Amino acid sequence: MCKIEVKNLYKLFGENVSHAINDMKKGKGKEEIMKKHGAAVGLDNVSFSVKEGEILVVMGLSGSGKSTLIRCLNRLIEPTEGVITIDGQDITRFNKDQLRELRSKKFGMVFQRFALFPHKSVIENAAYGLEVQNVPKEERLKRAADSLELVGLKGWEEYYPENLSGGMQQRVGLARALAVEPDILLMDEAFSALDPLIKREMQDELLSLQARVNKTIVFITHDLDEALKLGDRIVLMKDGRVVQIGEPEEILTNPANMYVEKFVENVDLSKVLTVSSVMIKPFAVTYPKDGPKSALLKMKEAGISSVMVVNRERQFMGIVHVKDVRKAAELNHKTLEEVLDRDVVSALPDENISGLFTAAKFPIAVVDEKGVLKGAVVRGSLLSALSFEGGVGNG
Repeated sequence: MCKIEVKNLYKLFGENVSHAINDMKKGKGKEEIMKKHGAAVGLDNVSFSVKEGEILVVMGLSGSGKSTLIRCLNRLIEPTEGVITIDGQDITRFNKDQLRELRSKKFGMVFQRFALFPHKSVIENAAYGLEVQNVPKEERLKRAADSLELVGLKGWEEYYPENLSGGMQQRVGLARALAVEPDILLMDEAFSALDPLIKREMQDELLSLQARVNKTIVFITHDLDEALKLGDRIVLMKDGRVVQIGEPEEILTNPANMYVEKFVENVDLSKVLTVSSVMIKPFAVTYPKDGPKSALLKMKEAGISSVMVVNRERQFMGIVHVKDVRKAAELNHKTLEEVLDRDVVSALPDENISGLFTAAKFPIAVVDEKGVLKGAVVRGSLLSALSFEGGVGNG
């Protein structure tokens, strides 16, 4: 279900913006618009959608338009032209009262700077949005306490911001946004001011929190590693325009243009690519009831020296190797049970491939949550994934 939809959104700062937009629609760029009209381009014909429960990361370098975009989503900045729909309603048509209601109840916002009140306690800071809504004190303190517990700050309610580390202060900011029980979280460079270690901890905390609360999140960052870690999809921007939208793996392996290719060239693919992207379909499978001669025939036909064994439900059971199967055939064994190698590494399709390089044995079985065999990873497919044409990555 689509939660947010943005269509043909423009934002210009300055005079003569109507004439400037006409030139932009003819393909004129940011510098030309500034030179001819004296107007600064914030957003240039931006369109995208956000699914309910999705983390959409908007990223780009300074001046790309990403922070302007997130402030247009709740009309803290007024779009010059275009449509923004939230749950099917065009909010560009909302009056001031409708906007106030929208911002106070539909959106929670977390900023780069923690923006906590130094004279208010942690729980008072977390309850501030509810106080603005005139929620009764007892209820707002309870909801604030619940949100603080969600972000791991239970027991810190009566402390003040000066007693907290940067990461803890940002957790208070997140709790304040969650306390109003918004459908949508807007997070503008929320972790950029934190030390690298604390930043990684907060990224992990956000992913863990999202698994519990399932909010729709628009997350702004200039950090590609952060975007790849957090984003279900990524919107990559340059000069106010969207240059590519896609899942992290798609952007890395199929960049839309030279700008995107340059942007991602130093990414360690082993930390991003998933097992499903490097797995192959098993050349053949066999079943426990199959005898050694049947398994040998399958290996011969497929030109392989081992074969994976599954049960009737295609749940992975192990692997048999040609030398063991030959011995079993010589001994007239009727099944493969005695030569079944169960000591095989397995992986889920959505795991990243970084953990596979230390595997002592190949192939690696790829199974789903129910143990059903989906594919296999062989050493060659793993290594070739890191050296595909284009040379992206250091892995």
